[in-house]
Amino acid sequence: MHRFLPATSFPRSLARTLTRSLAGGPADRAWAVFAAVAALLVTIALVAAGVYGRSSALSALEAQGLTDANIKVSLLQAVLERPRAVPLLLSLDRDVQDALSQPTAENRERLDRKLEQIVQGASASVIYVTDASGLAIASSNWQQPDSFVGSNYAFRPYFTRGIADGKAEHFALGSVSKRPGLYISHRVGDASDPQGVVVVKMEFDGLERDWAAAGRPVFVVDDNDVVLISSIPSWRFMTTRPLPADSLTAIRESLQFGNAPLVPLPIAERRTVGPDSAIITAALPGGGSADYLRILVPAASTPWRLGYLVPLQPTVAAAVREARMMALLALAPLLAAAALWLRRRQLALAAIAAAEEARSVLERRVEERTADLTHARDRLQAEIAEHRSTETRLQAVQQELVQANRLAILGQVAAGVAHEINQPVATIRAYADNAKVFLARQQAGTAVENLEQIAGLTERIGAITDDLKALARRGRAGAEPVGLREVIEGAVELLRSRFAGSLEALRIDPAAHRFVVLGNRLRLEQVFINLFQNALEAVAGRPDPVVAVSMQAIDGMVVVSVADNGPGIAPQVMGELFSPFNSSKEKGLGLGLVISKDIVTDYGGRIEVRTGPDGTCFAVHLKPAGDSA
Repeated sequence: MHRFLPATSFPRSLARTLTRSLAGGPADRAWAVFAAVAALLVTIALVAAGVYGRSSALSALEAQGLTDANIKVSLLQAVLERPRAVPLLLSLDRDVQDALSQPTAENRERLDRKLEQIVQGASASVIYVTDASGLAIASSNWQQPDSFVGSNYAFRPYFTRGIADGKAEHFALGSVSKRPGLYISHRVGDASDPQGVVVVKMEFDGLERDWAAAGRPVFVVDDNDVVLISSIPSWRFMTTRPLPADSLTAIRESLQFGNAPLVPLPIAERRTVGPDSAIITAALPGGGSADYLRILVPAASTPWRLGYLVPLQPTVAAAVREARMMALLALAPLLAAAALWLRRRQLALAAIAAAEEARSVLERRVEERTADLTHARDRLQAEIAEHRSTETRLQAVQQELVQANRLAILGQVAAGVAHEINQPVATIRAYADNAKVFLARQQAGTAVENLEQIAGLTERIGAITDDLKALARRGRAGAEPVGLREVIEGAVELLRSRFAGSLEALRIDPAAHRFVVLGNRLRLEQVFINLFQNALEAVAGRPDPVVAVSMQAIDGMVVVSVADNGPGIAPQVMGELFSPFNSSKEKGLGLGLVISKDIVTDYGGRIEVRTGPDGTCFAVHLKPAGDSA
């Protein structure tokens, strides 16, 4: 028995091999390495983008923060410059000098009223004048309950430095009003004979409100790092660093800030960014801790510094997100290209592996087939030797074995093959001879057409063999729509070589062109070859031979009639017409009509015969295909 692989086993085995190679094999490891490298690259890109985004955001915030802080310093200077000129001008005023040199009630009242008028246009809180001992003799708030008139300010640095240096500025908490402000003073008279001091107190409530409305913390510290002005009221008189003990004692004894605790601000510096900036964590009133960029810039013409806090989280987070998104957008095409390259490489390797597997399978099948053929050849040679040794004995008992059922069937099949393939073989021989002639004439195109006809006839011989097998099995082949025109033309073509010069007796009804029946073209051609051959042989030698082929639709069937004007069929033959080995011909085998009847029956039809002295008519009934009838 030959050991052939099934037709579908090869691609299935190849698919299983590829599946095994990709499942848990190098391909999985390659993708695992690719995924690990891709994850590492994405992580590095995200980290680097985060660092870059944070750095760029900090640089942008620092630049913008310095700009905003300098604007606020300029505004602070503008607020300070206007009242600074007032003490100087008043120190030269005649009314001030008269009130100090001649401290009468009239002079003092006139000065009080003058100061009351001036304070409204000087952007100052209070303007007052002290004598050389520090006693306030006149004030713009002389009519208010908290009037400064009569209070002694000799302990204040703005008085002592004003007497000694001619002018002074000092920020302190008012001893009477308990409100913080900047005291600007100027001496009246010469240093050798000072008469008193003119003092302008400036408060920053409006400026603090403007800063608070901006939403970002702003504060001003003095040279001791004490907060003087702030957009957050609770930060006033707190410090940016813990004060040394001696400085803290001196400030408390001077009553500069009253009883303020002077504790450090709720700010923790994390790292320095630039010479004027640092990242801090600050706790604002009513909220949690947050990170800020602190900008410190000096306030010109003062020993103060302005601090400006810029929130970090929104801007830095947005910059980091944008940088990471850009990094991912830049990295994604690279990773996609790498994945595509890896996939194409794996497909190429898989194709190579599949080709190698296919070659191995093919070699194995060739080896198996070669071994099977060798064994078959050996067995055949042994059988031939045995057949030759018994040939003489078989001839002696041939008639008895013919009667045996098994050899009768073998004889029928062999006879059927000889009978049915006689016409195709004869036609093949004719086409082959013609091809030789055309090749000799160098008419290659016509020779190729003959060879194509020979190839088609070999297929017909295969179909005839299948029909003989079907005859033995009584099986039924599948039916399909077939045009009667092609069937009849094919049958005539096969008869042309044998009945050359006699086919003029064959008269075919043109109506065949419009009929389509159910069947198989090759098998139906076999039927009409038998019928046409029998009819042409029946009219051979007659002076007016006629074989008429007609078609018509009757009772839902297509009836093809083959009528000849021969002598008719003998009664003894007519009774066994469709039985095997029943023939009126000297060399006939009596199988043609048997096979034809079986073919027509397979497709749901039948064959009817009418005969007489004037000829015989075979009527083939076939099922129509659709509405062909």
